[in-house]
Amino acid sequence: MAASYELKASARDRVGKGAARALRREGLLPAVIYGDKKPALPITIPLKETTLTLHKGGFLTHIGTIDVGGEKHRVIAKDYQLHPVRDDILHVDFLRVAKGSTLTVDIPVHFLNEEICPGIKKGGVLNIVRHTVEMTVPADNIPEALEIDLAKAQPGDSLHISAVALPAGCQPTITDRDFTIATIAAPAGVQEAEEDEAAAVEAAEEAEDKEDEGE
Repeated sequence: MAASYELKASARDRVGKGAARALRREGLLPAVIYGDKKPALPITIPLKETTLTLHKGGFLTHIGTIDVGGEKHRVIAKDYQLHPVRDDILHVDFLRVAKGSTLTVDIPVHFLNEEICPGIKKGGVLNIVRHTVEMTVPADNIPEALEIDLAKAQPGDSLHISAVALPAGCQPTITDRDFTIATIAAPAGVQEAEEDEAAAVEAAEEAEDKEDEGE
């Protein structure tokens, strides 16, 4: 279950770039709460506390509480904007979360036992295709991460979503194929040898086909 956080907020009546810049000078951050068939609520939240919450990790997968003048809103951050140079937070969009609802969330992938992975020990390289997987999850039980055990992965192996033990009630949004999350790329020398062998076999087969045609 993902951790939670709480932020104090105030309703915001000023909008626009000028108002947003003025808020940031005061140590505040413009944000909005929307969804659950209710009107959007522009708010201001403390820049320092929000930045600390973001840097703790899991900002887009943790359920939070926004206290707006004593009224508490259960939310999840759906998006945030960063300054293109300084990486300061500029704006946050929060989605209201109702009890018992489901959410579409990008869940991070964690790889276990890299240090004992046979494929890596033999010179292979872990090639991560997906750092996150878009999942439909219960709002009250969002997993921190999907875990993939590399303890038995060999060079050339592909690790698919079907090999992942999914938490209860969680399903990937892609359901029409067993998509790849990562591969263990074979060492360069081995890979080149395999490619040369495959090319030689193909050439031999082509030669046999031509001989058969000439008979």
